Order: sequence, then structure tokens, then C-alpha cells
Amino acid sequence: MPVDRRDLRRRLFALAAGQGGYFTAGQAKTTGYSYQAQAHHVSAGNWLRIDRGLFRLTEWIPDRHDDLVRWTLWSKHRAVVSRESALAVHGVGEFEAARVHLTVPPGFSMSDPAVILHRADLPGEDIEAHTGFSVTSVARSLIDIADLADEDQLARAIDDARNSGLLTIRQLRERAEAVDARAALHVERAIHRAPVR
Repeated sequence: MPVDRRDLRRRLFALAAGQGGYFTAGQAKTTGYSYQAQAHHVSAGNWLRIDRGLFRLTEWIPDRHDDLVRWTLWSKHRAVVSRESALAVHGVGEFEAARVHLTVPPGFSMSDPAVILHRADLPGEDIEAHTGFSVTSVARSLIDIADLADEDQLARAIDDARNSGLLTIRQLRERAEAVDARAALHVERAIHRAPVR
């Protein structure tokens, strides 16, 4: 029985819709596209080749953080958006990063010049799921940058997070003490610098 191309297209679109328009060659193959068909769709302009084995639907209109899905697929779902990149997702602070920060498990061997990798085993309480990617919690993101950030900038970010209802000072203190004693000291200093409202 011949494959209905419209049905294949619908299945691929449904998959890609949950991943910011991205999909892997393996996912396309599972959906029903042979590697020869994949090459055809790239050359016909239906799919954009983003990286080796990674595509995006040409007609997909990017959302604000869809690019982060790319790195999740690239890492085979092992990377978590973290640090300054996670704070940008949360809308906290004024941190800027030229490259995407990802936390990956120890032993992760892939690399790309567009990302900065940090190695750690993140507990579930430090990870939040978004559509197509995961991100470190606000508290964990602040803790991870605490000893590197400017103290005033960290204080403003903590104040942003608190005023937005994303965390309490008590939650931040407790998590910082559990994760990293040195970072907890920087967090405490920043808390004392934060404006009183």
C-alpha cells in the first residue's frame, strides 16, 4: 500500500511543532522519510539543514526560545539550558551571553563552538521543562553564576526573581547551601545588597 505523503507530512509537522520546528534525521526516518527522501526535501527547500542530522521546517515561524530546542536535539536530550541562558528564558536579570550555556552530564563528549558546556549531574528539583527543551530553575541558575557575576548585577537579578514571584529569599538560601557553600556566600552578600521594597 503506497504511503500517503500528506499523512507523512502531518506526522512530521506534529512532531516538529513540539520541538520548535526542529527534528532529527532519526525522527524523520521513524516518521517514514527515507534518507533519500530527506535529501530530496533539503534540496527542494522544504527543510533547512541546521547541522549534521538536524533539520527545521522551512515554513516554521521561530518563537523566542526555539533555538534552544536545537541544542537539546543536538545533545540527544542530555543538555539542560543553564546559567545566563536559563536566566534569559526566565526573564530574570540583565545577563548577556554570546554563546548558549548548557549543563551536561559528566562524560558528555560532544562540543560545538556556539555553546559553553558545564558538567554536572543536575537533580530533578533544579530542572524545569519547557516546550522542546529543559532549563535550570531560577534558583539553580542564580547559584551557578553567583561566584562569577558582579555582586550588584546578581543582587538585581535576585530582586527581579523575588519580585516576579519566581522564588523566595528563603528558598534561594536553602538551595544555595545545599548546592555550593561558596556560591551560598556570594548569594548571601548579594541578598544584602538588593534594594529593600
